[in-house]
Amino acid sequence: MSEDKNLGNSELNAADELTNAPQEQQPVEYTDDNIRHLSDMEHVRTRPGMYIGRLGDGNLPEDGIYVLLKEVVDNSIDEFKMGAGARLEIDIEDNLRVSVRDYGRGIPQGKLVEAVSVLNTGGKYDSKAFKKSVGLNGVGVKAVNALSSHFEVKSYRDGKVRHLKFEKGILKSDTMEDTEDENGTFIFFEPDNTLFKNYSFHDDFVETMLRNYTYLNTGLTIMHNGRRILSRHGLQDLLSDNMTNEGLYDIVHMKGEDIEIAFTHTNQYGEEYYSFVNGQHTTQGGTHQSAFKEHIARNIKEFYGKYEYVDIRNGLVAAIAINVEEPVFESQTKIKLGSTTMTPNGGETINKYVGDFLKKEVDNYLHIHKDVAEILENKIKESERERKAMAGVTKLARERAKKANLHNRKLRDCRIHFSDAKNERKEESSIFITEGDSASGSITKSRDVNTQAVFSLRGKPLNSFGLTKKVVYENEEFNLLQAALDIEDGLDSLRYNKVIVATDADVDGMHIRLLIITFFLQFFPDLIKKGHVYVLQTPLFRVRNKRTKIKNKQAVADADAKLGSKEKKSDFITHYCYSDEERQQAIRDLGPDPEITRFKGLGEISPDEFAHFIGPDMRLEQVTLHKTDQVQKLLEYYMGKNTMERQNFIIENLVIEEDIPEEDSAPLD
Repeated sequence: MSEDKNLGNSELNAADELTNAPQEQQPVEYTDDNIRHLSDMEHVRTRPGMYIGRLGDGNLPEDGIYVLLKEVVDNSIDEFKMGAGARLEIDIEDNLRVSVRDYGRGIPQGKLVEAVSVLNTGGKYDSKAFKKSVGLNGVGVKAVNALSSHFEVKSYRDGKVRHLKFEKGILKSDTMEDTEDENGTFIFFEPDNTLFKNYSFHDDFVETMLRNYTYLNTGLTIMHNGRRILSRHGLQDLLSDNMTNEGLYDIVHMKGEDIEIAFTHTNQYGEEYYSFVNGQHTTQGGTHQSAFKEHIARNIKEFYGKYEYVDIRNGLVAAIAINVEEPVFESQTKIKLGSTTMTPNGGETINKYVGDFLKKEVDNYLHIHKDVAEILENKIKESERERKAMAGVTKLARERAKKANLHNRKLRDCRIHFSDAKNERKEESSIFITEGDSASGSITKSRDVNTQAVFSLRGKPLNSFGLTKKVVYENEEFNLLQAALDIEDGLDSLRYNKVIVATDADVDGMHIRLLIITFFLQFFPDLIKKGHVYVLQTPLFRVRNKRTKIKNKQAVADADAKLGSKEKKSDFITHYCYSDEERQQAIRDLGPDPEITRFKGLGEISPDEFAHFIGPDMRLEQVTLHKTDQVQKLLEYYMGKNTMERQNFIIENLVIEEDIPEEDSAPLD
């Protein structure tokens, strides 16, 4: 018997050796049939990332549907820049379908098909027709056509209208008829929901985009779903509409032939820039923004004859817009300028052009406006004093953070980071800031180790309201958090796209949430302004019942339909509820007499359950910052001294929860 066993084992070992031995690979046949040519529209649909950056569902302003809208609007703006059409009408139906009508010259009708469906075809290669436009590569509206389930274009010219209809980039109809409408172009598109899954246009993102167009094009009127948007003072309006801290002096606003700037200083930490090229919002800056940062600091330093650049720029809020002939961007999404010269054939550099303009205008302004010069110098001196006071502390803190990076017990890192420029999943990168070991343990066990990091707080962090930035370096927890995010020198090196505050939904949890948000508002407001900070919504109740007891058979069928391919049917149907309304609905769906559990803290939720709350269906509430949010006043009210006003507010709004027995629910069908 043992001999048989040994024989069997030896045979198996021999088989393993044979399996592991190098196998002769049969060459794959490679013939003419393997060579394929994709049509222009097929190529866009196959590789959308090459043309619009990312797909997405509309929950982020960088998502592809907004790029589609921008590409269409850019063409209308180019018409306006060439002196044709001062009105633009944009309608978005059901947050799904877009219509754009301009009153420019209209696309030449003889080449209308080519202009909207053949790549590398357009009128902007000729700089005479479009001297300083954004769309030079003949891609934009073609990508919109290819990535839309339905696309229409009408060109109105001299009493004729040519009307084309496409589906997924394929021409379906082509008509020409007489018209009395004004010249211009009409484009309708509906993004393809097989590519942009569950997409929806968010009104606030669209509004921000359109307002930026009006800031850069004074005299342009945009009608958005019947609402009028316009700007009378250009970049000055942009800053005044977006600043959440009051300027220390009136916004300085200057215009040249191909340049416009606006700036002021506030008492906030860091620097804040808005930059544009030919009307394109370059969210990642580029050569023009770098030139502005360099020369604004240099010219102010030369005016006073002293001070460091870092002190001059601290608290600076500024906007710059320039027009460049045939600009070169670092990607198709055009969010970072790569051009080094103002014209394509060499000539004056962007750095010199911006520098010469600032040298003349800023110096003149400060000489004329002595009051502004005095306020600005006082701000610089204040920044200098604070920096010098922190110098020793900063050095020690950096050494401490460096050691912590080797073994930061508070941080359970992930593999993919937002700063990994070439990683396709970098925007999924997130960090959960949690309270206590139990909560961080549950998240750690259920997280995606590739894209989700966890930072564990020891308890309630320090209330940083009214404190100087010195506290960031003196307080170990804040210093380690800053090091984990890698934001000491700005957001360029930010490690996580989403910074998620995950606390219990009780009084203590809410307090910790406020303390963390206060820390960011005080010292890193740009983190919030750029849309990186979120609050994790966690369920308050679990309602479940045995499937055999549930009378509502549709509820059972719906629950089974949501199961993944590898998930097995459970004896229980479970609903997780984030509000009392959801709890009431779950009771109606899963009755009679379902089991109801109230979660008092994150640590009570098992890792297996937690996986549902931080996965694809994760509920996040974005922390936003708008002009109407007077940050200092808000922080002073909620995080400052305990005033009688605040005490009265708490008393008046106090809610006492009382467990009342449920009334017998109505019988279910």
